[in-house]
Amino acid sequence: MQRNVLFITVDQWRGDCLSHLGHPLVRTPNIDRLAAEGVTFADHWANAAPCGPSRACMYTGMYMQNHRSVTNGTPLSTRFTNVALEARRAGYRPVLFGYTDTSADPRGLPVGDPRTMTYEGVLPGFDVVVNDPWEQGGTEWGRWLSAHGVDVPSFPLALYEPDMSFPGADEHASTWAPARFPAELSDTAFLTEKVTRWLDENAASPFFVHLSYLRPHPPRRNPVGYHDLYDERDVGPFAGHASPADQAAAHPLNRLLMSLPHTAAPLDERERRQLRATYYGAQAEVDDQLGRLLDHLERTGLAASTLVVLSSDHGEMGGDHWLVDKCGYWDESFHVPLVVRDPYLAEGRRGAVVRVPTESVDLAPTIVDWLGLEPDRQFDGWSLMPLVEGDHVPEHWRSAVHFEWDFRHVHKRWAEERLGIPSAHCSLAVSRSASTKYVQFAADPEVLPPMLFDLEESPGHTHDLLAEGAAGAAERALERAQELLRWRARNLDRALADCFLDPGLGPVWGSDPWR
Repeated sequence: MQRNVLFITVDQWRGDCLSHLGHPLVRTPNIDRLAAEGVTFADHWANAAPCGPSRACMYTGMYMQNHRSVTNGTPLSTRFTNVALEARRAGYRPVLFGYTDTSADPRGLPVGDPRTMTYEGVLPGFDVVVNDPWEQGGTEWGRWLSAHGVDVPSFPLALYEPDMSFPGADEHASTWAPARFPAELSDTAFLTEKVTRWLDENAASPFFVHLSYLRPHPPRRNPVGYHDLYDERDVGPFAGHASPADQAAAHPLNRLLMSLPHTAAPLDERERRQLRATYYGAQAEVDDQLGRLLDHLERTGLAASTLVVLSSDHGEMGGDHWLVDKCGYWDESFHVPLVVRDPYLAEGRRGAVVRVPTESVDLAPTIVDWLGLEPDRQFDGWSLMPLVEGDHVPEHWRSAVHFEWDFRHVHKRWAEERLGIPSAHCSLAVSRSASTKYVQFAADPEVLPPMLFDLEESPGHTHDLLAEGAAGAAERALERAQELLRWRARNLDRALADCFLDPGLGPVWGSDPWR
């Protein structure tokens, strides 16, 4: 029985932006179609942001506290295994279409090696079919465009500059004007065509494909047909405080992020709403291309033997809390979609929605489990296959999710200098249950005080119980802080911790009945 893997990541896709989960405006018919054939994990969370750290969690199955690739540009140690290397152990030759944003370990590499000059490296274990680093401006996509008769500038990503000659461009907010390429020749369409052609030539043997789409990640610009798909007047209310001043006053981290040009949302209401509408349009373009790919799997018969895993590396603030990009402690940056379509799933299980908390570190163990391998001791996450196959929640399953955000910059030091703290203090960890969110900073509380939110009373994070001195807040915060400390202690690197060198037996490996 052939077992193929198609591991798809979309970039910067919020977990609430799925129509089959009830979004009031966004329509995702092809993800909905995939979900109808598989299982949706509605309470799924990234363990880190931005792209590099989050993908390191996905690929290695490790929390950031263990893999320590904490920012875009922080190396990922070569001592770790990952989902691609594990697939090789099962006899696959994993191939990559897109990117993994893996920063190479410079130790052992020669001085001046090109791999030490970029954070857009390739995860060890993948054979590259298409890798189009952002720093090169999408040159492979550019060559493909040229072959289709497009006049391509030397830096192809310049085609994302707005076409202000388009009728109505000067009457709308700045992200409304379309890009300078047609939708059928987008970088998303480019990757989709490359994948389907590769499958036509290589799918006779079991395959492991990782397809990593850039969109709906910025540039915040869509091709014609998607640029005006959603009207900014239809965008719903934003989460957070009613005014930028109130949002900034709520916490020093809020104030810091709202002062930075790459994370501050537009203050103009029309601009903020159009930014969200443009984001929704980018999601629609990706969904349409996913439809092409799903059609190809069905037409070729590959759907009958291919595990499809679809998720995102992190979310997007999208104007909520007066912020954009992915940052901080907010749900919008860390709640992400996950759909798993197992071709051998029982018919009655198809279309199920799982609402227990799951995390990005679970993806590698899940894929490895489906391939029939024992999970590596390195993995912090748990296989989701029991939840894919049935309603029974395994004993000892997590009751809270945890995620981390590291905002150091060892070169530019934008947070260090503004807050007057060392790089080691520029991080936070979150414990989030269904009802409570606790945020613990590495910095002293005089600089960045901890935060506590009752998510039932304040889902928009507008009432920090600790800052307000609410009755019982200190006791609740202590309880969550202890839970967070237990989580960290229980998830320290276990690669060799469960091994004992016995004088008579040699290495004895323990087993963890909870894993």
